[in-house]
Amino acid sequence: MNHPDFLPAATRFFIVPSLIVAMLCNTIMNAFRGMSSGVEPVSDTRDSNQGRFVSAQAVAERAGVSRSAVSRAFTPGASIAPATLAQVQEAAAALGYQVNDLARGLLANRSRLVGLVTSDADAPFQAQMVAAISHALIERTNVPAIISIGPTADDIANASCQLLRYRAEATVFLSGSPPASLLELTRRNGQPLILVNRAETGLDSVHCDDRDGAQQAFEALRLAGACRFAVVNRANPSLSFSVREHAFVEFAAASGFETKIVRAGRADYDGGKEAARQLLASGPAPDAVFCVDDLMAFGTLDHLRGAGLRVPNDVSVIGFDDIPMATWSSYRLTTLRQDPRRIARDVISILDRRLAEPDSPPISLYFPVELVVRETVRARR
Repeated sequence: MNHPDFLPAATRFFIVPSLIVAMLCNTIMNAFRGMSSGVEPVSDTRDSNQGRFVSAQAVAERAGVSRSAVSRAFTPGASIAPATLAQVQEAAAALGYQVNDLARGLLANRSRLVGLVTSDADAPFQAQMVAAISHALIERTNVPAIISIGPTADDIANASCQLLRYRAEATVFLSGSPPASLLELTRRNGQPLILVNRAETGLDSVHCDDRDGAQQAFEALRLAGACRFAVVNRANPSLSFSVREHAFVEFAAASGFETKIVRAGRADYDGGKEAARQLLASGPAPDAVFCVDDLMAFGTLDHLRGAGLRVPNDVSVIGFDDIPMATWSSYRLTTLRQDPRRIARDVISILDRRLAEPDSPPISLYFPVELVVRETVRARR
C-alpha cells in the first residue's frame, strides 16, 4: 500500500509568519494614516466603487450624525440615543461597514490575536485541534494566528517574539515548549502562554490523561488473551508519547509481562511500517501492539497484514487519538479518543481565568480519554 494522503489539501490550513507580518503591516499603515487625518481608520470592508475600505466618516455622513456617534454606536455599553443608533446601523448596513478592530487594538495596546504555534499543522490530529481551538477563539471574538514552525527552540522563540510584537493576547503551543529565555519576556509583557499535551514548570497547560489511556489499552489487550506485548513509538518522543509508553510498560510489568519497545524516526504512517518491520525481524511476533498514535497504528497494521499476520486473530493493535481515518473500513482501528472540542473548551477556560487573574498559580487541566472499540482487538477470551 502506498503512503496514504490522510488529509485533503483543503483542510491543510495555516498562516506562516511572513504572511501574518505582511497582512498586519499593511493594515497598521492604513490605520495610522486614518489616525493622522483625524478620521477613524478605514474599516475591514472594501467599497468596490472607491477601491478602499468603507470609513466611519462615510457612515456618519450617510446617517446624518457626528463621527463620534458612529463610534459610540459600535462601542458596547456606550451612551447613544436609540433613534441615533438605528440611523447608524441602517447606514452601516447599506454601506457594508465593519468596525476596524485592528485600529481599536492599536489604541488599546492589544490586537485580539491569539497565536496557535504548531510544527505539525498538516497532521490529522493537530489539524483537528487547530480547527477546534480556532473555532472557539473566533466565538470568543479573538483572531487565531496559526504559525507553523520548525522543530528547534529558536523556531519556537522566533514565533513567540513575533506574536509579542503584534500584541497577541496569548499564545497556545500545540508543539514544542517555549525556551526558558522566553518566559520572563512574556511575563513582563503580560502575555499568557498555554501548552497543550506538554508540560513546563510554571505554565498553564491542558493535558489528556495519557496514563489512564495506556492502562485502558493494556487491560483491553490483556482481556483479549494477549501475552506478548509491544509498544510502537518514535525515536525522540514528545512528553505525551513518553508517558503513554512508560505507563503501558509499567502496567504490563505489574501483571508479570515484559514489553518489547520499537522506535521509528517519525510518528507517522511510514514510521509505523518501519517499527512493524523491526518487530517482525527481532524475534517472535507479538500478539498485542500498542501504538502511541493512530498514524503509526495504520502503518503497523498494513505491514503486519502484508507479512501474512491476521488482525485481530493473530495480533491485536490499539492506537491513540481516534482521528477520522480510524473509522475507515480498511482499518476500523480500536483506539483511545481525545476530544478536540474538549481541548478547545479547556484552552478557552484557562485563557479567561488567566486574563482575569494574571498572578494566580499555574493552571493544569486534565481531560479523560475513551477507549473506542472497533475491529483490531480480539474479542474477550
